[in-house]
Amino acid sequence: MRPARPSTLRWAGASATAAAMLLAGCGADTPDAIAPGPSATFATTAPTITPTPAPAPSDTTAVPDSSPTTAAVATTAAPPSSEPAGDPEVTLVSIGTFDRPVDLAWRSGDATIYIVEQAGTVTPWRDGTSGDPVLDISELTAADGEKGLLGLAFSPDGSRAYINHTDRAGDTVIAEYAVAADGRFDAATRRVLLTVDQPYGNHNGGNVTIGPDGMLYIGMGDGGAADDPQRFSLNLTSLLGKILRIDPAPSPSAPYTVPADNPFVDVDGARPEIWSVGLRNPWRLSFDRDTGDLWVADVGQNELEEINLSRAADGAGRGVNFGWSAFEGTRRYNEDQPSTGATPPVLEYEHGENGCSVSGGAVYRGEAIPELRGWYVFSDFCSGHVTGLRVDGARAAEARRLAQAASVTAVREGPGGTLYVLSITGDIARIVAA
Repeated sequence: MRPARPSTLRWAGASATAAAMLLAGCGADTPDAIAPGPSATFATTAPTITPTPAPAPSDTTAVPDSSPTTAAVATTAAPPSSEPAGDPEVTLVSIGTFDRPVDLAWRSGDATIYIVEQAGTVTPWRDGTSGDPVLDISELTAADGEKGLLGLAFSPDGSRAYINHTDRAGDTVIAEYAVAADGRFDAATRRVLLTVDQPYGNHNGGNVTIGPDGMLYIGMGDGGAADDPQRFSLNLTSLLGKILRIDPAPSPSAPYTVPADNPFVDVDGARPEIWSVGLRNPWRLSFDRDTGDLWVADVGQNELEEINLSRAADGAGRGVNFGWSAFEGTRRYNEDQPSTGATPPVLEYEHGENGCSVSGGAVYRGEAIPELRGWYVFSDFCSGHVTGLRVDGARAAEARRLAQAASVTAVREGPGGTLYVLSITGDIARIVAA
């Protein structure tokens, strides 16, 4: 049986918005889409949402299953809880308008934030103004629905950049570029690390991030359409519906190296790049820079959105099965998929007033808003609610609606721990104390 379900949030004072009609993929036959919505509106106050904590899942051990087509069991030991410093009260301050921003990243020692625009450009924002693009791959991709330039990460020393984009055929491409001291990408150094065939036009994932271990983590959707039709997510022979972990350094036989401690390296028939399994469309994953914990926001199918947490002490996602498509959230979904070994989300919410497409998400570790430190902040494309989540061990202890935006594609961390809210309408806003 799947471990006990977390409480479903009941949101006070919320109402359904027109944006919910723009991002389908919640329905069984309509794919997810990154779509324009109404102009962003920002609120300075919001109601508190306090779910009843659910029991922590049973401890299990991350050991690969003997079958190459099923997922691993996860470790879910809960660390001690910590008391909040107070009630966080924040507002959003716009920094400017961009072309369909979907991600941002920054380099160590560089105050610039690099904004990923879906059509294929990376635009720098520094000293309060945006500059000319430092990368333009618009000839290599096309912003169509969920396709385009989707993710960016920098190497720990800032000398290399990694992007996640779809090519003109719609397949996922992970590529590396050398980055100059002034932040410009050298197009001549482009090196493709990995290409993954995409059978449908949606659920491309799109995330790339460097973990605390210096490895490159890649979020892959289940291949698209609806209901995981080809059952990729729990199939270890496929890279779809997974988090991948690779060393970008070339090996003798490939443009990258598979780390020896990946959980499926020695499993017959399994792809050794796999780190975690059981994901539908992980729309933003991040590591808590203080603890190394892995957070994953996974877009749901018909009923539930979910936030997943894997503590660093439990391997930060190593061998974890997040459940799709045996489960949507904590509800049984595809009965022909194995139900054993699935780790439940730390929080789930139903479609409707709460939204219909979760957008992750980062833990606040800045100094400017002490009351928000340690909270995971996320949003939803359909509702635009910007929400803070505080956990107690492996359970949701409190969720508080912090602010309101529109058609949010991501909440991302910038230099100094500042969090930014990105909207497909073009606006990027900084989260500041109210």
